[in-house]
Amino acid sequence: MGAGFYITTPIYYVNDVPHIGHAYCTVVADVVARYQRLAGKDVFFLTGTDEHGQKVEKAANARGLAPLEHCDLMVRPFKDLWRRYQISNDDFIRTTEERHERVVAKIYQRLYEQGDIFKSLYEGWYCIHEETFWPENRLVDGNCPDCGRPVEWLEEESYYFRTSAYVDKLLKHIELHPDFIRPGSRRNEVVSFIKSGVEDISVSRTSIKWGIKVPFDTEHVIYVWFDALINYLSAVGYLYDEEKFTRFWPPVHFLGKDIIKFHAVIWPCMLMALEIPLPKAIMATGFWTLGEQKISKSRGQVIDPIELSDEFGVDAVRYFFTREVPLGQDGEFSRSALIGRINHDLANDLGNLLNRTLPMIERYFDALIPERGEELALTADLISESAAIISRYHELMENFELRPALQEIWKLVAKANKFIDEAAPWALFKAQKDAQLREVIYDLAETIRIIAQLITPFMPATGKKIYEQLGLVADPSDIRFDSGLVWGYLRAGTKTNRAAPLFPRIEEKEKR
Repeated sequence: MGAGFYITTPIYYVNDVPHIGHAYCTVVADVVARYQRLAGKDVFFLTGTDEHGQKVEKAANARGLAPLEHCDLMVRPFKDLWRRYQISNDDFIRTTEERHERVVAKIYQRLYEQGDIFKSLYEGWYCIHEETFWPENRLVDGNCPDCGRPVEWLEEESYYFRTSAYVDKLLKHIELHPDFIRPGSRRNEVVSFIKSGVEDISVSRTSIKWGIKVPFDTEHVIYVWFDALINYLSAVGYLYDEEKFTRFWPPVHFLGKDIIKFHAVIWPCMLMALEIPLPKAIMATGFWTLGEQKISKSRGQVIDPIELSDEFGVDAVRYFFTREVPLGQDGEFSRSALIGRINHDLANDLGNLLNRTLPMIERYFDALIPERGEELALTADLISESAAIISRYHELMENFELRPALQEIWKLVAKANKFIDEAAPWALFKAQKDAQLREVIYDLAETIRIIAQLITPFMPATGKKIYEQLGLVADPSDIRFDSGLVWGYLRAGTKTNRAAPLFPRIEEKEKR
């Protein structure tokens, strides 16, 4: 279908303020979206909020607010955090919006009319916190297997979605497309879950009032997860903007591993029932842990992403998120690890490269980028290695391997720092080897510019600052790779503007 590139985060519950897990998943998706734009793709990047269901209703009641009033207030912290973290989303969907509710009702009606939704009596266990029904054989010590909280027994009339009619077809799709669910550990988990037996799922409630009414039976409210998953369709024009929907569908989903079963089992079955192509990929991110425990407000372990960015800077946090752990794995959070990344990678490696180069341009060439001169074996090697790293970077980024892509960039940073020592421009200046000195300094400055271009999806403000110090008025976020990664973009005579260090060293021991 689509010629565009569609990427989503999950939509986040508004029962509480955003936390580090929300920030992490959204930053990861933003890095991919920014990369794809720079690669020339027509990108549609979606995030938003999940505003129906018992958990939200309960949070609103605790504050003495109507559910929509509560939602209106709680959406603000998410939007504010995304602005702060420079999230470049193209749309923000709220499940209380009319455009979403209309599509949900139409889909529900269609599935009912074709026999994929049917009425029955629900008897079973329900976790309010996870808003999830559980068969008894999946409970752990009588509690919810996901969050460990007590479950309650429910008996009520309910509509069901005929999930069982599509799971065999879904299993074949997963087996034929091994990259459909990533990482492999999550794919194996989903396959095991399917093979253990997937039952038809309840998709309505009569005991909850806050939600979208079942269009043909208004005593029932549509189950919050069924409603929420449809945001990926309602935001991209399904049933009302066919051109937009055709251009962008199917999507790449980024989401936390705790909701992988909804996205990798229930959601594909819904799409197959609607005869809509399945997502290109479902990418499950890991958790951040603290003392090897999942960071969770309910467990009294909280890291405020706003406080984190206030103290260390947004780009440093974005870098840490994407560099510290491979995508899909859990990562142990510590101040010492973050400070170590800032001091070693950002201050010592990247910052030092800039701080060594710009003063030489000022001293030897009056702060002007010199004309190229006489190519040396060293400069030819630097140019060749730069091209090889760019090629590997593209391959990794297209495969959503963000950490290895950053490692490739830092190989170029290390190569450029080593190049300074080996080329010894100060010795060339002293020996009055002007043509060689011009080539060495130009190639060094151009390497730094390319590094800035490569890091821009990860650290957009830092890329821009490096461009400004090199005397470039353009923002690297606006320069596509097909021109921005071509050697020779930096023009001779450009006046550099050395500024304060990008990342000052942090002299601080880890707080306990």
